[in-house]
Amino acid sequence: MKSQETQSSKATAIDLFSGCGGLTVGLKQAGFDVLAAVEVDPLAAETYRSNHSDVVLKEGDIRSVSPLRLLRELNLKKGQLDLLAGCPPCQGFSSLRTRNGNRRNRDRRNDLVGQMLRFAKTFEPKAIMMENVPKLIQYGPFKRLCQKLVELGYEVDVQIKDAARYGVPQRRRRLILLAGKGFAVRAAAEARVVRTVRSAIGNLKEAGKSKDALHDLPEKRRSEKIQQLIRDIPKNGGSRTDLPEDRQLPCHQKSDGFRDIYGRMAWDEVSPTITGGCFNPSKGRFLHPVKNRAITMREAALLQTFPKRYRFSARAGKEAIALMIGNALPPEFIRRHALVIMKTLRSVKRTQRASIAHH
Repeated sequence: MKSQETQSSKATAIDLFSGCGGLTVGLKQAGFDVLAAVEVDPLAAETYRSNHSDVVLKEGDIRSVSPLRLLRELNLKKGQLDLLAGCPPCQGFSSLRTRNGNRRNRDRRNDLVGQMLRFAKTFEPKAIMMENVPKLIQYGPFKRLCQKLVELGYEVDVQIKDAARYGVPQRRRRLILLAGKGFAVRAAAEARVVRTVRSAIGNLKEAGKSKDALHDLPEKRRSEKIQQLIRDIPKNGGSRTDLPEDRQLPCHQKSDGFRDIYGRMAWDEVSPTITGGCFNPSKGRFLHPVKNRAITMREAALLQTFPKRYRFSARAGKEAIALMIGNALPPEFIRRHALVIMKTLRSVKRTQRASIAHH
């Protein structure tokens, strides 16, 4: 357990719905001391623990975790925690799941947004950050969360941002909620320079010979027809739609949608959104810019801005790793916003001290 002295020397944070640790990485890089995390998925928890052994990890359904017990376990008092952060599972709100607009979405995970409020009421943190898919802004549970936070004395700001404008070499539109207890917290300024696929993965050693287990995971065997299709896709941003119609698969000829399928990334642009299907070119534009293969799991993790040596549990196989990486928050996106939160917290503390000294 971390001592009070350690807790008081750095701004403190808790990571709800931690997944494999993208949010925690970003918070730590910004200077936060992450005291605790909660994660229900055993594989993600195993990966989290192997990279963040200094954090108290509560493994299990967040609905069964007592905020009051955790508050006491961390030797904190109400109002002492600097930042409560989290990203409730977003699959229930994803645009693919709700394409049929006249159908009500009954995914059980939708009620997890309310867990942010449950922990906020107990901890009364100085600041709150929540990240999710843009579509969440339309839903009642999220609107209620914002309303209740305002009633608790928080100034709430909600923005929809593209991670590509924040040092992430990937298109990834996200909703970000920032709130301060009695003060405003604003989103970070957008970057002037956009990072590219080349900057993230251009200098890696040959996949399969790199001695990095994540980079060397083999691809599944493909038919000669699919292998030839991949070889024929033009290098550096080419797509199956660049091929003559008779060279395209029959299922692709029938469909005009999902045009990124069997497409290559372009070296000097950002990548598409890295999803849980990023190991499979039939799921999107996940072919390497010049190699005749899908991106590796290390390349996917780097496009998400995970550190180069970040460890992912491989015991459940490649698809499970891809799902962890695709579901993660890009650490660099979090780091930039967390730095602004840190700066705001320091400014508020200085103002409060000056006010006390004045009186």
